[in-house]
Amino acid sequence: MNVTSFVAILVILLLVATGVAIGTRWLRIPYVTGLVVAGLAITRLLPEQVGLDDALIINLFLPILIFEASINTDISRLRNTIKPIALLAGPGVILCSGVTAFLLWRGLGVGWIAALFMGVILAVTDTVSVIAVFKEVPVPARLSTIVEGESLFNDGIALVLFGLLLKVQETGSITFLEAGQDFFVVIVGGSLIGLALGYLGAGLLARIDEPLGNILLTIALALGVFQIGQAVKVSGVVAVVVAGLMVNKLGIGSNISASTRLNLLSFWEVASFGVNSFIFLLIGIEVDLITFWQTLPAVLFAILAYQIGRILSVYPILAIARYFDRPIPRKWQHVLFFGNIKGSLSMAMALSLPATLPERGQAIAIVFGTVLLSLIGQGLSLPWVVKRLQLTRLSPSRLTIEELQARLMGAKAALDELETLFQSGVLPKAVYEETRSDYQVRVASAEKSLREFYNRRPSRGDTMEPSLTRSASIRRRLLLAEKGALAEAVRQRVLSEEVVAEKLRAIDEQLLSLEDD
Repeated sequence: MNVTSFVAILVILLLVATGVAIGTRWLRIPYVTGLVVAGLAITRLLPEQVGLDDALIINLFLPILIFEASINTDISRLRNTIKPIALLAGPGVILCSGVTAFLLWRGLGVGWIAALFMGVILAVTDTVSVIAVFKEVPVPARLSTIVEGESLFNDGIALVLFGLLLKVQETGSITFLEAGQDFFVVIVGGSLIGLALGYLGAGLLARIDEPLGNILLTIALALGVFQIGQAVKVSGVVAVVVAGLMVNKLGIGSNISASTRLNLLSFWEVASFGVNSFIFLLIGIEVDLITFWQTLPAVLFAILAYQIGRILSVYPILAIARYFDRPIPRKWQHVLFFGNIKGSLSMAMALSLPATLPERGQAIAIVFGTVLLSLIGQGLSLPWVVKRLQLTRLSPSRLTIEELQARLMGAKAALDELETLFQSGVLPKAVYEETRSDYQVRVASAEKSLREFYNRRPSRGDTMEPSLTRSASIRRRLLLAEKGALAEAVRQRVLSEEVVAEKLRAIDEQLLSLEDD
């Protein structure tokens, strides 16, 4: 592919992703599902055939996504939920892989090595898709942390199992003791590399404390840690996870300025969003609908198999976890089961299957089909499931404040329209003044109630949420407005950068304090 064709394809994909972002928000469907459907639709419009490249996904896209998730993970919440996460990402993945492989071996008649490969591939959960749903339908923070944490670690565990299976395929056999030793060495080795390089990177971040330099350093860290881990035959994914958590804890906490931290986190948010957009578009482009229809019965059986594996790896394991950790509510377990959506890593692992595997083509077709149906079927239905489970019932304080805000916004909008009607000559002055006084009373009443609500100090036994008493969302919008006005003044040279810099730093500190609430 020449440069001109590459740029043309890139422009088309960017425009499609932009249209999907607008359309999915209007239709209220998950963004990633919209991207996959759009990818299916635009395949014929591209000047040249493009598709997923397993080496590109595993060596470039995967470290970026994992590092971004790691540096945005709430360490304290992760620590509090580490037991269920460890059970789901460790024994859970192994159990799900084994059950899925057994069912595929018995039901589809594939070889046991191919069945094990597919079992591991289909045990991976795509957190991006689930978290995208959580942004549309908010869920409790602890549940979101469990889902993110499980995905962070189960990617690494699945890739380690995949590597062990590749060794079996090459050598013909491996003992249980050898597999256990390899598994232990790969995980511990990746953790040690992540700890060492993450600690070094966090120290450099604090010393540099300059936005552009820190962004380049974190890019090098995310990609470099992965490559070093792979080069020394340990888990690059685990190394990136640990390094990202170290940078999160020691590098972007209180050791760098607020402005640098905001720029760094904003960059990684944009990078993750861009990578995900391209990945899910390419998933849709990669799927051959003719092959999909031909393998549909096998695809449906594979979906049934991995869902049975997921059931057996979620409900029994979390039932055991309640004996030594806070119990996970049954409704949350339903989300963990139904949110078992497949994504790009499953497809990349399928493309990485060795050419010597007899059922390689069949395995790739089945995995691609399951990913497509999972993203569309579960991706579209998961928001409905979350809503039906009523995980996010509004508290009394939230209901109160939103009712008052609705009353105030409605009255003020009516006053604005009334003023327009009067100025245009539609209403006589007497009618205008009478109606205006009525709405002014409503505005004054709503403002008084809101003021009292915001100024109310929590007393003993008061369950009102702290975020509501501080009105964090409103304060954030006002601070962003201040920051935008000052930045524009500097850009237009109305104010000097030296004068504004300190004020901008103070605003950034306030914004970060709101993020931490």
